[in-house]
Amino acid sequence: MIRTLLGRAGLVAAATGLVTVISAAPAAAHGADAPDGTDYRTRTTGVAPARPGLEVRVVEAGARLELTNSTGRAIEVIGYSGEPYLRVGPDGVFENSHSPATYLNRTITGDTALPAEADPAAAPSWRRIADGTTARWHDQRALWQESAPPAAVRAAPGREHRVRDWTIPLRDGTDPVVIGGTLDWVPPPDAYTWWAVTIVGLLAVGALGLLAASAPAGARALSALGVLLIVGGALAVGYPVGRELDAGAQGVGGVLVGLLSGQIWSLLTGLGAIAAGWYALSRRPAADFVVALAGSCLALFSGAANAAVFARSIAPVPWSPTTARVLVALFLISGAGATAAGVLRLHATSRTTARIPTPTP
Repeated sequence: MIRTLLGRAGLVAAATGLVTVISAAPAAAHGADAPDGTDYRTRTTGVAPARPGLEVRVVEAGARLELTNSTGRAIEVIGYSGEPYLRVGPDGVFENSHSPATYLNRTITGDTALPAEADPAAAPSWRRIADGTTARWHDQRALWQESAPPAAVRAAPGREHRVRDWTIPLRDGTDPVVIGGTLDWVPPPDAYTWWAVTIVGLLAVGALGLLAASAPAGARALSALGVLLIVGGALAVGYPVGRELDAGAQGVGGVLVGLLSGQIWSLLTGLGAIAAGWYALSRRPAADFVVALAGSCLALFSGAANAAVFARSIAPVPWSPTTARVLVALFLISGAGATAAGVLRLHATSRTTARIPTPTP
């Protein structure tokens, strides 16, 4: 029985890894996806002159800008060559298919090949791309596109630097309007410290598996693992919700759509960890196997998938980067620790079963 469970655990782990690799490829190629972290902080300083009902904010850890137009008039975003690029108004969001920015802004790197129709001197050809009055787009003027940091950062990487002040022109009818903002370099945290604390924590949790399952201490250890999985699972559900909010999702419906389309594995992982925790607290049969399996998924999809925040100063969440790092560390500690403890308990049970003599007829 134990060998069968271990075999199934290996198959599930292998399948999980395969799904991760397959699903990661399209996600990495999707320009609208938020980065896992960055060292460049993008902020807006507002719209000048001010327009009541016109709001601009930074989303996706600075990867995109979000413009909401409630003025009742059409507002145009101007592209890199002075051409109309986006039009946002009561009738929806439109993009100019003749604007080079329409294609360059499809990815955060701006490396999309321009088609022949991309001609900033041509008359605008508007194509409707969304309902509502909100547009979100990558804009190279608000990003640092070079692979190497600026010279000032390379000279003193340990302190914050203003990289540049940026502006993006708009047009309200015939009136010029400007979005203003700043781009700063923020020194990254010491990733080694975060990893060291995480490793020590997961080893401590994994050591619970050394307690004999049949002893009272072993029963308490299983309960502790159950509580850890419930807490870790609940936080793991909240983390992707935060990422969707940071990406500009609005309302319950917007968050749900984002979760189901881009964060489904994180969501299912959190819910699965909660269920596994209750299963362990109930002392159900095969609880050790369930704890190990749920822990591995929690460590993989909620911990390792977001571990970039250990080495980045800006995290794609609406709370502080330090809070994001603490949460990711908890996912890894509770997940990997529960996996190790569950495997140790399964191994000890299999050895005990092997030592029990088979009764002779």
